[in-house]
Amino acid sequence: MSIKSKISTTLAIAIAIVGFKTSFIPSTFARELSDGTVFFEKAPRLLDAFTYSTSAKVWGAKYYFIIELPEAAGEPLQKVVIQQRIGFETIRFRLEATSAFLGTPNQKGNNLSIKAVENNPSTKEITVIFDPPIAPGSIFTVALKPRRNPSFGGIYLLGVTVFPAGDRSYGLYLGPGRFHFYEPDRYRYHRYRRYTINYH
Repeated sequence: MSIKSKISTTLAIAIAIVGFKTSFIPSTFARELSDGTVFFEKAPRLLDAFTYSTSAKVWGAKYYFIIELPEAAGEPLQKVVIQQRIGFETIRFRLEATSAFLGTPNQKGNNLSIKAVENNPSTKEITVIFDPPIAPGSIFTVALKPRRNPSFGGIYLLGVTVFPAGDRSYGLYLGPGRFHFYEPDRYRYHRYRRYTINYH
């Protein structure tokens, strides 16, 4: 067999192998699997998660989750699930006070339309469903309002998972938002109170 023939045969075998593999393995850039499951082409990102009220037991706080849905995501985002994963005390939320808007708390854009907010006490999950879904190329914020901050100081991790639009959608976990709450300095408080009372 000539060298030219050997090269041709090798190329043919390589093409056949590649064709065989790709016929069984879905492309990583496909947005929909054969069973109808929809997923993001490019992953959204959790840019930040924070609260301006970090003291334990405080009422009226808000927890902000800033999410980027890139232009190349390929699918609109319909659902955000926020789950408490770490924390001494279960945080209770006022579901009716949940809000969402384009941009960030410092550069707030238009409000987003929320279809429903659901709570699953057994899994500690809050699910926020948008209607219409959020278009790719957006940075948006979900704001949860707790009934109050935890009674005890410490670190609380709230994991964020996002889902594209569709009846069969594949959720993507973006990581946890880290919230650190601090207890007041009781010693300084009581000392100040004692001196104030004596002064008067």
